[in-house]
Amino acid sequence: MERKDEGLGFLLRYENVAWYEDGKVRILDRRIYPMKEQFVICENHHEAAQAIQDMVTQSGGPYTAAAMGMALAGHEAEEKEDEAYLSYLKDAAYTLAHARPTTSAKMEDVTNRALSLAKTCVDKGMDHSDITNKLFEDAVASMNEKYERYDAAARYLADLIPDGGTIMTQCFAETIIGTLLRECRRRGNEIHLYCPETRPYLQGARLTASVAADMGFDVTVITDNMPASLLSQGKIDLFTSAADVITMDGHVVNKVGTLQIAICADRYGVPYYVTGSPGKAHQDMSDVVIEERDPEQSVSFFGQRTVKDGVKGYYPAFDVTPPELVRGIVTSKGIYTPENLSAYFK
Repeated sequence: MERKDEGLGFLLRYENVAWYEDGKVRILDRRIYPMKEQFVICENHHEAAQAIQDMVTQSGGPYTAAAMGMALAGHEAEEKEDEAYLSYLKDAAYTLAHARPTTSAKMEDVTNRALSLAKTCVDKGMDHSDITNKLFEDAVASMNEKYERYDAAARYLADLIPDGGTIMTQCFAETIIGTLLRECRRRGNEIHLYCPETRPYLQGARLTASVAADMGFDVTVITDNMPASLLSQGKIDLFTSAADVITMDGHVVNKVGTLQIAICADRYGVPYYVTGSPGKAHQDMSDVVIEERDPEQSVSFFGQRTVKDGVKGYYPAFDVTPPELVRGIVTSKGIYTPENLSAYFK
């Protein structure tokens, strides 16, 4: 099978996202990369779901981990009769998709795809061990499809960046960052990146900046209280982020901190473009759950508590940027305004 990860940074190579092999799923621990290059080994799908919940992998990584987790679930249930086998996979699909609440609707697309494939294979009388292989192959095919979509989106986003331009990112937009840099390289446009660190896990500093450095681009890490300073000085041509949820009425749910950068970008005339696709599952914000994580993570740094006893923390994982602050939604089909997202499905 042709792979679409050629030329991308280490973090975006398929085996370094999540990978099923020999009855286990291996997930690169992005919480400690690049200080340590270490993989979490999941021996059952519950451990894969726990790894997703614990943010062993973030951004697009959980979707791949869920797909590989479904192959692992298939392996676990190979000795069961057909009805029990499919029931086990159905339970696994729910467990994996709901490991984190805010993205459960999008995750269901991944696990339901695997469940549907398994049902089709069972109807054809396939051996369950062969179905496990099919689930793994489909997980790889899904990665290829995702990378192709983002390659298309990257071409639209690259059109917006001036020659030698400078962009600001937020958190780790994963595949779109790699494909955007690859597309800019194809065009001979050596862009520059500023990456806010993204506390408390430092995804911008450790992940986005690592991909840019791997691919030979000029990249600078700033702390999370510096974006307004750079934007006010006219040093940024474009602000971009991915999105965990894009509602049909144009609200963008992304890593907490996105909203404040979008406000500052709007104030200083810097366009904010989001990459991703709208989700029909969320017509508006009324049914989007904003995940709140362990507040201790906000008052500690790599396991070391940084405040006095009795000091409390607060950690909403995401914030919501309203449509009036978003210049456009960049998709594989083109660029849409937040007010016209229904056209994406036509």
